Amino acid sequence: MQQPNQRGGQRVQQQQPFNPLAIRTKKNQLDKNDYAKMALVQVWKKEWWRALIPLVLFSLPAAFAFSWWWVAGAVIMTVLYVLVRSAQVMGVTQMEQSNVLFERVMFEIDQRQILMKRNDREGMTLQWDMIERVTQTKDAYQMYLKGPAADQLPKGWKGWLAKNFNVPVFLHLPFKIFNSPNDIKLMESLLRRKNFIPA
Repeated sequence: MQQPNQRGGQRVQQQQPFNPLAIRTKKNQLDKNDYAKMALVQVWKKEWWRALIPLVLFSLPAAFAFSWWWVAGAVIMTVLYVLVRSAQVMGVTQMEQSNVLFERVMFEIDQRQILMKRNDREGMTLQWDMIERVTQTKDAYQMYLKGPAADQLPKGWKGWLAKNFNVPVFLHLPFKIFNSPNDIKLMESLLRRKNFIPA
């Protein structure tokens, strides 16, 4: 997985200019286990059907010459696939490049950018064009970063694997970190203007 700043974000060390129109949040830190659970839900909602492929393929011989060995083999291969794919998703939380997602930061969000600030001097800027989509749950916004472009992927089967078995990378902004209900309304309005949520 690439660091968000490798996807176009910029780490900043100097004092950022004060923007009175920016939406400012309280500091928040996303727990790695919570992130892994949310990422697993996203992956398996989208890819559940892939777990059926080894089940069907390894069960086919049993249709012609039934044996419990074929059935057991099909189940084992399916379980192995699920475990390997889940381990890949959970492994993101252990990578050094992912640490930025789990730092204690506050957000400053405006029309131009999303600024993740450790303090008044350190932070990272994400441009809106780095965001692929935003989902709204009952208590949070999840902002998914775009993956690498096709020309940034490796060639051949490695590129195919990277494209089809990627891990979602997202910022999780619970409503509780906003300073007032009005800030949540402003955020919703901003996301509508950016066409991330329906009007």
